[in-house]
Amino acid sequence: MRVNGMKGQNEMLGMKAAASDGKPNSKAMDRAIRAAAEGDRDALRLLYLEGGRAVYAYALSMLKSPQDAEDVLHDCFLRAWEHAADYQSQGKPMAWLLTITRNLCLSRLRERKRIGILPDDHAELPAPQGLSPEERLALDATLSALSARDRQIVVLHAVAGLKHREIAAMLDMPLGTVLSQYRRALKKLQTALEQE
Repeated sequence: MRVNGMKGQNEMLGMKAAASDGKPNSKAMDRAIRAAAEGDRDALRLLYLEGGRAVYAYALSMLKSPQDAEDVLHDCFLRAWEHAADYQSQGKPMAWLLTITRNLCLSRLRERKRIGILPDDHAELPAPQGLSPEERLALDATLSALSARDRQIVVLHAVAGLKHREIAAMLDMPLGTVLSQYRRALKKLQTALEQE
């Protein structure tokens, strides 16, 4: 589906409607993947705009390196472009993108281990909009109190908008474990913020 003429522009405008809560819009992403499968580069751009922040945050939570997370972000969308025709819509395009991201991150971690590179443990997650520099520093300090797994669960739920059962499937963990770790992580965050 190439976007040509007024009709195509209206279709793209329809896809641009983002969720009002700031989380990725699954329906728009589904349409964008289908359009990308037919060669529509504008659809890939929309997919990137809808899901890029969550992909980057998840990659950063796994890799702890902003440079590696950016590389994975770009590689993820290249893979999405290349394999868009293989996508089976089940209303979970973000889970599809994050599965690609996870696989790319695991490959990068295996490569690091093979050549002996250590991650930067002080990598920052993308800043939520509207935070002052002081609030941003407090958020970074607070998130650093979480274990890597707890941080992943919080990022996947709060930033990527995945449901707990989707996170459980993605991380190959029991749902109860994901729920308890998420609750425990929120309590740690709350305690850390109260101490600030």
